[in-house]
Amino acid sequence: MDICLSIIFIIFLSPIFLLLMVLVKLDSKGPIFFKQKRIGKDGKVFRIIKFRTMIMNSEEVLKNNTVLYKKYVENSYKLDPSEDPRITKLGEFLRKTSLDEIPQFFNVLRGEMSLVGPRPILDDELKEYGDYAEKFLSVKPGITGYWQVSGRSDVGYPERVDLELYYVDRKSVSFDFYILLRTFITVAKKRGAY
Repeated sequence: MDICLSIIFIIFLSPIFLLLMVLVKLDSKGPIFFKQKRIGKDGKVFRIIKFRTMIMNSEEVLKNNTVLYKKYVENSYKLDPSEDPRITKLGEFLRKTSLDEIPQFFNVLRGEMSLVGPRPILDDELKEYGDYAEKFLSVKPGITGYWQVSGRSDVGYPERVDLELYYVDRKSVSFDFYILLRTFITVAKKRGAY
């Protein structure tokens, strides 16, 4: 299901994909794609692929600003776009519409992700799962998931842990289809995306 639907989505979205490649390149200096190490199933590290929405060296820019970095960590590893100096003009639009996520279909084709599952996390975030880290990592991470359709960036830790583990406990084809359908609604409403 993951592979078949990913191929269909890639073919269907290919005109948008090509257009976004050009727009990202014209918007700011740097590569078209952003690749970042994330923790996948069974703790395997992989590089998630997204359209680049931030300036070059964005991670260093954030970590060098101790006040902002502290706020970022305390706010469940998120900053409001209005105060985030890393996000490009086009990047704000891509995040709001979730178009920056399109390249992750290639992560699915490579077997690193699933269409539906817990969101792949940064190494720093794994501590938020405490004794449940192994359980959380027992399934493939997804492009979308129960956390994304339940508020996404509006829901921080520790509530996010509960939502992700709820999915792990109830993982099924029917639940995945339910989440996929809710994803279209959530993306259309731009709820929790930033």
